[in-house]
Amino acid sequence: MKKWSGIALLLILVMSVLAACGAKNETNGDNANTDNASGADAKKVLKVGTSADYPPFEYVDTAKSDEIIGFDIDLAKMIADELGYELDIQDMDFNGLIPALQAKSIDFVIAGMDGNDEKRKQVVDFTDPYFTATNYVIFKKDSGFETAEDLKGKKVGAQTATIQEKSATALQDQYGYSVESRDRVPDLIQEIKSGHLDAVVLQNAVSMGYLSANDDLAYFELPEEHKLQLSIAFQKDSELTPEFNKALKELKDSGKVDELITKWFNQ
Repeated sequence: MKKWSGIALLLILVMSVLAACGAKNETNGDNANTDNASGADAKKVLKVGTSADYPPFEYVDTAKSDEIIGFDIDLAKMIADELGYELDIQDMDFNGLIPALQAKSIDFVIAGMDGNDEKRKQVVDFTDPYFTATNYVIFKKDSGFETAEDLKGKKVGAQTATIQEKSATALQDQYGYSVESRDRVPDLIQEIKSGHLDAVVLQNAVSMGYLSANDDLAYFELPEEHKLQLSIAFQKDSELTPEFNKALKELKDSGKVDELITKWFNQ
């Protein structure tokens, strides 16, 4: 009888220890849930695709840092701040932006992109326009070009997969020039200077930076129908599109977008 009492006592002792361990684990579990809850309060990070060769919209001022800056970047940060998001900005070639969005490796694109492009609208969604722009034809002053008629037989460059490439291509039969594309805008400017291209089609706000920095370059403007409505691109049916549209309208109505335009374009 004493033997069984000892075994019973031992079993009670073991059960007590196991109960204590369980209570400790429950306490630790509560702490883990608290940590997860505080993590849930952290801002969601959105991956942003851009092509940082397009000043003053998006570029890197290598003399100061390797940070991507510009009008588009400030606007994206302003909207994200309004909505409570953090941004992870990723630089890539312009012609890779839409495929990256379709592959869902980024959440949205802001890169001076025309939201009226029907081909793009089939595969991505766009916000309302945040900026209206026109296209310039840039060339060396000694070329003597004044209108598109003067480009007959010439080589005209444009950035790959941009609305400028589309505009240049749409007019090539009418004016008798050929179109060559490059991935980066600085390459296009260099090709003019080296004589490999006779002219390039470039968005007006971007053109002004190159024109002011290169007094050997000149320009004329393409017709009115080549105006651009710049918009932010999202994955098809993204819940972010209406969110960003609402925030964008509020920022435009409050005058904050105009403040950015003044900052980056001195208008």
